[in-house]
Amino acid sequence: MDIFEKVISNKGPLGLYADQGYGYFYFPKLEGQISNKMIFRGKECIVWSLNNYLGLANHPEVREADTKGAADWGMGYPMGARMMSGQTEYHLELERQLAEFESKESAYLLNYGYMGMVSIIDSLLDRHDVVVYDSESHACILDGLRLHMGKRFVYPHNDMVSFEKQLGRAKKLTDETGGGILVITEGVYGMAGDLGNLKGILAFKDQYNFRLLVDDAHGFGTMGPNGKGTSEHQQVMDKVDMYFGTFAKAMAGIGAFVASDKQIIKSLTFKMRSQIYAKSLPMPMVVGAMKRLELIRTRPELREKLWTIVKALQSGLKENGFDIGNTASPVTPVFLKGGVGEATQMVQDMRENHGLFCSIVIYPVVPKGVIMLRLIPTAIHTPEDVKYTIDTFKLVKQKLVVGEYSTGGVPYVGDEFR
Repeated sequence: MDIFEKVISNKGPLGLYADQGYGYFYFPKLEGQISNKMIFRGKECIVWSLNNYLGLANHPEVREADTKGAADWGMGYPMGARMMSGQTEYHLELERQLAEFESKESAYLLNYGYMGMVSIIDSLLDRHDVVVYDSESHACILDGLRLHMGKRFVYPHNDMVSFEKQLGRAKKLTDETGGGILVITEGVYGMAGDLGNLKGILAFKDQYNFRLLVDDAHGFGTMGPNGKGTSEHQQVMDKVDMYFGTFAKAMAGIGAFVASDKQIIKSLTFKMRSQIYAKSLPMPMVVGAMKRLELIRTRPELREKLWTIVKALQSGLKENGFDIGNTASPVTPVFLKGGVGEATQMVQDMRENHGLFCSIVIYPVVPKGVIMLRLIPTAIHTPEDVKYTIDTFKLVKQKLVVGEYSTGGVPYVGDEFR
């Protein structure tokens, strides 16, 4: 078969609904300034789908720093990869600040979180090493593991009995090969909002002699008394061997970093193909990230505002009979029962008739018969937003229960692609 014919015929699980959902369920356009309310298809909506946890995207000091960075340096500087011609004192200073913030010896900037994680895994391991990882790991971790030529063992999400069993299998192999064991977990699991069991994992460290890599994309800036992440929240910062955070969530920017021992970071800088062969992070993003980190360090009221909204939203949902799973972070899932058709009609109702925009998750991401609405509260949401959202959820849940979404309405037919 012609390769293009095969690609077109094999649409994949998301592509099956592309014609119906493009521009609405997939690739929707939210317009206007990033805020708690934005414009969707000409109507104002309360938006619960942006990872702007601390409200930094449009914070006046951040906007000023971003603007000044672009004015002073342009978007091109520095030209080239860090190793060749893209090194600056600003990159080094941001790395120093990040390492200090995370109580690590050293840190290394990454252009993007996704490719950074892929490349970290690729750079750390050889074919003799074994990886033990959580079944709910993010796609960037799974893609990194695809490059690993050695063995890998998965354990059911946060199941410490199975985790120890997989460690035993890994140790048996590494005792024979002379390799090492890398354990990978997330700090905050971004879909359901529950936390990786860092303390439980670390309880086995002395016995099985592994290294722990924590992907804390959603925890950096939001978790812990100082916003240093899930490892701070669980009081294990000194025991986490390698900490990974992104700028795309609490920092409301672009980029990422990894922090660890000085010699390990030095090794990564000479091995990570995603950085060696990619242009250095542009200066406005670097100086902008420094301002964002400064605000995380010095403005605890931003985190306090976030958690005020989180607690109001989550407690209000639970008090009104909604299932929000085991979230222990700002990520707020709401689990309902229904199929794909019911889910699409319910979301259309919320967006078109109630001015409420949140993400929807359906099979195959969640089991058949389950609808998950995923809300991301931020420091710029208001108590009025919370009350209105809960009242709306109560209304649409009742419609779902009585079957109104099973019989009424017409599924959205998407816009023309491009």
